[in-house]
Amino acid sequence: MNRSNHSQSTQPSTEEAKVNISGSEALIRSLLAEGVDTMFGYPGGAIMPVFDALYDHKNDIKHILVRHEQGAVHAAQGYARVSRKTGVALVTSGPGATNAVTGITDAMMDSTPLVVISGQVISGLLGSDAFQEADVIGITQPITKWAYQVRRAEEIPWAVSRAFYIAKSGRPGPVVLDITKDAQINKLDYTYSKTSFLRSYIPFPEPETENIKAAAELINRAQKPLALVGQGVILGNAEQELLAFLEKGGIPFGSTILGLSAIPSDHPLNAGMLGMHGNIAPNMNTNECDVLIAIGMRFDDRVTGNLNTYARQAKIIHFDIDLAEMDKNVKTTVKVLGNAKDTLPLVTALIEERKHSEWMEKFGQYKKTEFDCVIKAELYPENGGELKMGEVVNKVSEATGHKAVCVTDVGQHQMMATRYFKSTLTRSMVTSGGLGTMGFGLPAGIGAKYGAPGRTVCIFVGDGGLQMSIQELGTILEYNIDVKIILLNNNYLGMVRQWQELFFDERYSETHLKNPDFVKIAEAYGIRGRKVTDRKELDSAIEEMLSHEGAYLLEAVVETKGMVYPMVPAGGSVTDILIGNGHKL
Repeated sequence: MNRSNHSQSTQPSTEEAKVNISGSEALIRSLLAEGVDTMFGYPGGAIMPVFDALYDHKNDIKHILVRHEQGAVHAAQGYARVSRKTGVALVTSGPGATNAVTGITDAMMDSTPLVVISGQVISGLLGSDAFQEADVIGITQPITKWAYQVRRAEEIPWAVSRAFYIAKSGRPGPVVLDITKDAQINKLDYTYSKTSFLRSYIPFPEPETENIKAAAELINRAQKPLALVGQGVILGNAEQELLAFLEKGGIPFGSTILGLSAIPSDHPLNAGMLGMHGNIAPNMNTNECDVLIAIGMRFDDRVTGNLNTYARQAKIIHFDIDLAEMDKNVKTTVKVLGNAKDTLPLVTALIEERKHSEWMEKFGQYKKTEFDCVIKAELYPENGGELKMGEVVNKVSEATGHKAVCVTDVGQHQMMATRYFKSTLTRSMVTSGGLGTMGFGLPAGIGAKYGAPGRTVCIFVGDGGLQMSIQELGTILEYNIDVKIILLNNNYLGMVRQWQELFFDERYSETHLKNPDFVKIAEAYGIRGRKVTDRKELDSAIEEMLSHEGAYLLEAVVETKGMVYPMVPAGGSVTDILIGNGHKL
């Protein structure tokens, strides 16, 4: 944050003299003290004093007025995911706060550092069912790292300081501060001190030497090691440490959806994506490896499939910063507790340089099988026929030099984007992983552009998810935000339709969508758009989109009943893989 434009009064410290100011002014100064330069929000009665104070700090903090509170939190998520900062959202009481709940839950599931500030009725009315009152703390305690109600102005600096420390430290996550209106209005003698320690809270556990040695010994004895890379690597800024570890040990790896982009897609050890719609090689070899090394991932059911058949033959090493994840789903042989940035180098120092050439050949064989059976037809279809999601994603990725930030909504297009959008830079994949929130893509893409203003941001959406947050086109209009929106339109709720085809006897109940003219809607918001149905027009349309200065909506009308393969059926083994037309691998 550029502090040269700030007056002395907006840079509070423990040394400066106390000043008597309102709680709202104290909140803004506290945010500035934490380095906040951008936040997303929507005003209302119970938070109005804070927005009034914000009026005097327009040059200090950029506030982005979204069109729905859920959009504010998703935008803050997108911002946090690409910027390495804590996202901030500001909403009012009652429906403002409850509209934010989905985004807060999403952030908790995906370990995204957020501070969500909600207004609340005056403290004397709490519990009286006052106008726009809701029990925000009761609602959000289960879905936050910390939720606290501020009832006195004097508590504001203390609460903000702790909120940012808790949200960012250790395993990140969302924090909610619910501030009563009288706390915003009343005066306090203001000073600010950043939090660096909280009793009984140990965000960065010390690595245990014995476990470090045990992990290295297992890896050195392994003939078929396989690493599983999760978002914990990215959150811990441990990409280089991971690369050194993998390359020294000659260890192939697969990535969770949120772990994608930690290592460039074209790295020779990169076996692709894990899970239900992941690549064949890492899924099949999960049940062939002799040592499975999980790094910053939580063994989600979409990755493991049936736990009773998951990696039963392997010794399992689990690197994670959160002790609660150890043995939660999969029993581990060695636990390596701590930040991957600290623990990986300790293990790397003890492992031998290896190549595992024969083991790597098995990955190559599976890659060829997947290309022949699935990828070739999806990415390089013959000229006739409808457009395919995969080919659109692939062409956009190639046109950006694989350097863009890929933001997705949720559904078939999400799986196609995570499979086929390649990356050369870290923090290039922003998607709703754990919660799977439709409507995430558009606002998260807005936030990502503010978090990484120098990068191209490509937002992949489906026709269903786009209409859950389509009002955020108004935010793009308001601020002239340069995002590229790629709508993969199949006129269906595609992922639900795929399941209905495979598992519900093709009974397509309530999944077909009669859609509007999306290009006209975009144009009404001042956003240039183009609709493509013919494969021959696709390259020129992508070029036009990327060369256009400003927001652009490219609507690609894709095959109505396209399928995402490979697919591990829910509850099946990771090696029980469908590759199309009812055929198993």
